Amino acid sequence: MKEEKTLLNKMASDDYDFVDRALDFVGEVGATALVCEPDPAVRKKIGDDLKEQGYQITTPATAKDALNAMRFHLFDVVVLNELFDTEDPKTNAVLSYLESMAMATRRRFFVALIGGTCRTMDKMAAFNRSVNIVINIQSIDNMTNIIKRGVADNRAFYHIFQETLQKMGKV
Repeated sequence: MKEEKTLLNKMASDDYDFVDRALDFVGEVGATALVCEPDPAVRKKIGDDLKEQGYQITTPATAKDALNAMRFHLFDVVVLNELFDTEDPKTNAVLSYLESMAMATRRRFFVALIGGTCRTMDKMAAFNRSVNIVINIQSIDNMTNIIKRGVADNRAFYHIFQETLQKMGKV
């Protein structure tokens, strides 16, 4: 846990570095997705599924890369393996960062957590981990439908909330 805090604190205190601006090329055209998956085959499958849905994909190699990417861009979808750049799901730096975000910001994007311990689409597990949906690694072949349904449900659920924020000038 101490290492996780150190990485998050280091990221927060780092000065702006032009080398870290990897996402400046991402335009406002189309939706974007961040795929944090350590297994190359699974990462390719997820990336291909999301590209098919029209997302521009970013695949960071480490938690630090993912945090740098999120520092400069709000992704529409984040797909995160609970073991991304860690051996213990409780010390996942990317998930900790997402949990610590202001709720108004956090609700602007959809987070899917991939793991081996929860059932796919278990709402209590998702609530417990502060994500929108959990996906068991065994369900990876149904990823396209799971993400589509989850994003659609999330948009419908928060539609009035987002509309109200816009009217108030908070977005």
